Amino acid sequence: MEELDAFTYREMIGRGAPVIVPVGATEQHGPHLPLQTDVLLAKAMSTRLAEAVDGVVAAPVVYGYKSQQRSGGGNHLAGTTSLDATTLIAIARTLTLEFARHGARQVVFLNGHFENYQFLYEGVELATTELKQRGEDVSAILLSYWDFVDDETIEEIYRGAFPGWDVEHGGVLETSLMLHLHPQLVRLDRVMDLPAAQLPRYDRLPVRPELTPISGCLSSAAAASESAGRLLLDRTSAALAAAIGAELRTASDLIPAHTTPRFTTP
Repeated sequence: MEELDAFTYREMIGRGAPVIVPVGATEQHGPHLPLQTDVLLAKAMSTRLAEAVDGVVAAPVVYGYKSQQRSGGGNHLAGTTSLDATTLIAIARTLTLEFARHGARQVVFLNGHFENYQFLYEGVELATTELKQRGEDVSAILLSYWDFVDDETIEEIYRGAFPGWDVEHGGVLETSLMLHLHPQLVRLDRVMDLPAAQLPRYDRLPVRPELTPISGCLSSAAAASESAGRLLLDRTSAALAAAIGAELRTASDLIPAHTTPRFTTP
């Protein structure tokens, strides 16, 4: 979207293109991955989805909710730059309302940062409720891309050694995807091959920094590969396209088409 001119964007919205919003975070992913890993992966998945459903990819949300120790290493780590809950809720609400003002009837938030989800949900729910009360027919979809990685793919990638999504931070999945999509940003020579983090099943505040592995990652990326990343991207994006494409078609049948976009360009 940010590379489109306003007239082309208006034409796409006018013919019913869904708006797909990649949401990530600026967060440490150890010594081998960039701080914007979550943004880059969400944007890649959004681009694949947009190609499948004839959508437009919005400029990404590059900051996310605070990193939690049991899923992202913790908000105390250098490089992690976070939003509080009220800010992220407001961003999700405002973006939904803005795309609706443009004339979009369908908005998809594609999440790439575990901690974001519930706050995105709240913001989107507030916006869609407000729009419904105004009599405006706009639907929204919210998802995290890893929920579309099936068990067969997990077994092929991890060979029985899957550590669990709760500690797959800076590990095989994200590193493999980055090796396929942005190999120039990955430093495999700096991967710290440490055991998966052993964290309690509860949260303690303030956090105890010593519980986070010194790498900042919660599992090892030593087994990551470009071929695994290609497999993950292809299968996950195909599953996304099938599920979200069907949902968008269903919603499109239920929502009356707008005859003209709701914004004008002078």
